Amino acid sequence: MKRYFSIRKKVVDCCRWLCRYGYFGSHLSAGGNVSVRVPDERILVITPSGKPYMDLTPSDICVADFDENRIDGTHAPSMETGMHIGIYENRTDVGAVVHTHQTYASVFALLNLAIPPLFDEVVMAIGNSVDVIPYALSGSSRLAKNVKQAVSNGCYCYTLQNHGALNLGVTLEEAWKNAELVEKTAQVYHQALCTGRTITTLPAETLEAVAKPI
Repeated sequence: MKRYFSIRKKVVDCCRWLCRYGYFGSHLSAGGNVSVRVPDERILVITPSGKPYMDLTPSDICVADFDENRIDGTHAPSMETGMHIGIYENRTDVGAVVHTHQTYASVFALLNLAIPPLFDEVVMAIGNSVDVIPYALSGSSRLAKNVKQAVSNGCYCYTLQNHGALNLGVTLEEAWKNAELVEKTAQVYHQALCTGRTITTLPAETLEAVAKPI
């Protein structure tokens, strides 16, 4: 449908960038998924299932309603469409979701370790912490339920235990940027932990002053 073309084109651009820079795990990968909520409608635009990101065109991007009925697109929507819908239903502030398999954030998904508040500019963008959402099988209703419950804390980045990262934003551009912010933070935190020395986190008064409002 022509009315959704510009959103679908933005999703393709985002996916190609994420793939090019390794956020989906490999250049040939079809893992992870990206979606955008259509403003003022119970409709989302989302990547298809099982199609490599560098091969995507706008017409490949799926349009579905919040009951997971396909409205447009030649491919089946992502197997994790239900997870995206759950986020949109629970967070009216979120307009886009970028789910990735980025390397350093995935390290903390395996360690089942939250990333604490380390940099004020990051906290201003994504919230006070990057929590780990408990494991459930990819694409399962249990995973969607776990995610829907976890995102109620109002933050914008999470890791999925033994899976990957989940980055939210008011817009697609913001969710995309948050994926990069959390990867930078995860990389620095990982390297700091490797020194064995004490990690300093932001003081409570700073968090109160700069934390992104819920």
